[in-house]
Amino acid sequence: MQSPEARTAVSPTQIQLALLAFADEVVGTLARLIAYVGALALFAILALAALGQLPDLQDGEPADKPDWSVADRSHPAFAVSRLDSAEKTASYTILRHPEGGRRDVLRWTDTADKPVAELEIYRQGAEFDVTRPAAAGLAAQMGLGAAIPLEQAGLIDTKFGPVALFRPTGTTEGAQGCLGYLKRSEEPTLQISGFSCQGGSLPATRAAIACTLNRLTLLTSGNEPKLAEMFAHAELRRRSCDSRGSPDWLLGAANAQLRGAL
Repeated sequence: MQSPEARTAVSPTQIQLALLAFADEVVGTLARLIAYVGALALFAILALAALGQLPDLQDGEPADKPDWSVADRSHPAFAVSRLDSAEKTASYTILRHPEGGRRDVLRWTDTADKPVAELEIYRQGAEFDVTRPAAAGLAAQMGLGAAIPLEQAGLIDTKFGPVALFRPTGTTEGAQGCLGYLKRSEEPTLQISGFSCQGGSLPATRAAIACTLNRLTLLTSGNEPKLAEMFAHAELRRRSCDSRGSPDWLLGAANAQLRGAL
């Protein structure tokens, strides 16, 4: 029979096995701890990234939303014929949008390079917002600031049909100032807008706008046959810039309530 001392004696092999089991337990615990800390760090990074995107989500627009850019290589598609050879040529700028829109902007300046008139033909692409009011941005286009309210100032008759006029709210009939204008077309989908400060009175400015639009011509329609058709039909209704003898060139100047599509 074994003595009590022999029964309680521990062999070296048992000690090694116990140490190995302890080491495995320590390594497993450290591995779980590292995994836990790593998961916490990952959640923290994701939370910070989500917080960083909150302003974009609230605005509803991505931070890198594409915008308009100058198209230097595009060729002019429109022109305004001159009344005489001494008339100053307008500057011509073409803007394009990645989603298909194009803006052709003609601008006239005085001797001090101050804008006195502008004409923009906007051919809409996928970027066009149908919920945006038609006259939104016209005040800024006139150089008045986007917050300046405008009121309707009647209609003028042009080769494109009736064109709506706008002026700063509170402008008196005999005052000298600028008038904005706007014409929308569904077929083809385009918008003609701009402003004029030409003339010494509002009636003279109305006449200047009508003259500019009647002199607007199409140089090239590209792959838009409906655009060519629109200008061909408009030429049939073209009038002289001399409004004498045409008393109906101005339609309801004092009537600010415009009805129907512009």
